[in-house]
Amino acid sequence: MTRKTKNTISGIIRGIVLAFYLLLVVLPIYWIIVTSFKTNAEIVNTQHITYWPHVFTLENYQHLFSTMHYATYLKNSLIVTLSTALVVTLLSIYGGYGMARFKFKGKGAATIFFLITQMIPSILVIIPMYVFFARVKLIDTYQALFIFYTITNLPFCAITMRSFFEGIPYVLEEAAFVDGCSRSQTLWKVVLPVMFPGIVAVFVFAFIGAWNELIAGTIFLNTQKMWTIPIGLKALVGKHNVEWGAMMAGGVLALLPTAIMFIFVQKYIVEGLTAGAVKG
Repeated sequence: MTRKTKNTISGIIRGIVLAFYLLLVVLPIYWIIVTSFKTNAEIVNTQHITYWPHVFTLENYQHLFSTMHYATYLKNSLIVTLSTALVVTLLSIYGGYGMARFKFKGKGAATIFFLITQMIPSILVIIPMYVFFARVKLIDTYQALFIFYTITNLPFCAITMRSFFEGIPYVLEEAAFVDGCSRSQTLWKVVLPVMFPGIVAVFVFAFIGAWNELIAGTIFLNTQKMWTIPIGLKALVGKHNVEWGAMMAGGVLALLPTAIMFIFVQKYIVEGLTAGAVKG
């Protein structure tokens, strides 16, 4: 067998594997979208499963906004998620820069501690956090979720940001120091513009981590007007029945913000992940 033939066979095998993987990823999304446009009778009919709506309807989406107050859930999710992502990104910039550029006592221990926190399920700290929030009267507020999401997302994002800083040659900063720039000016005017893709990647990590979270929101939020999207969709699962149509419609709308964001920033995410993987 010639080398060219081996390369061709290898390429075909890789293509088949990637196509199968793509199918596994796309099929659930396709099913959610298609089901959201079906009538309830068609959804619950297990005798004749349909792969395309027989009757195209928007009643599931109408039900979300007319009965479930989905617009309120969307507003709550955006407020908590965007504020968390922005603050986590800002703190990660300073934390990552400090760990990458400065030598201080306990630096290695701090890095190990950050890594260990990623091995601890967040549900283990929810109850102690609930007791704390109850004492300071933060239960059923945006602040409770904001604090919890910031704490749980910051260690990973700070470590990721550190790897981005370590991939940038220090000579750039030394040149800025020679030109009279302060440490802060060098960071914001020289370093951060170079590692913009890394900043975008960290922002996306923090955004998704807060956007998809369910358990903490369920525990910390009591009133319906404070619910986020995951909690609102969870409420569709009743004791005796599940509102599949509304749940699928809500899932589609929940996917839209992240999908739109990825469309615009996918280039920077790929560059950021590549830069973070290459460590000098």
